[in-house]
Amino acid sequence: MFGLGKKSINSEKVDTIIGKGSVFEGIVNAEGTVRLDGMVHGGLNIKGNLIVGEEGVVKGNVKTENAFVAGMIEGNVIATSQLHITTTAKLIGDVTVKSIIIDEGAIFVGNCKIITDNA
Repeated sequence: MFGLGKKSINSEKVDTIIGKGSVFEGIVNAEGTVRLDGMVHGGLNIKGNLIVGEEGVVKGNVKTENAFVAGMIEGNVIATSQLHITTTAKLIGDVTVKSIIIDEGAIFVGNCKIITDNA
C-alpha cells in the first residue's frame, strides 16, 4: 500500500477489520494489520500497522507502528515508524512519529514531534 523503506503495508494481509457501518466504543487493542472503515470512539493500540480507510473515523488516541490515514482521526497519534496522511485525510491532534508523509490536500491540525534515535 505504501512504502516504508524496505517495509510496506500489504493491504491484502489484514488481520482485523472494523467494517463500514460498524461503531466500536472503547479501546481497541490488536496485533498485526488493522483496517478501519467504520468508527472507533475510544482509541487504538496496535502492535503493527493501521489503515484508516476514507470512511474510517477515530475519536481517541492512536498508538501504532505504521499508520496510513485516508479518513479522519481526532486525537493524538504515536507512530513509532511512519505516518502517512493522504489527500482525503483529516487529522486533528498532535503526532509523535519517526517519519511523516503529508499529501497535498490533507488536513493536519496539531503539532508534530519527530522521534530520533538520540532521544
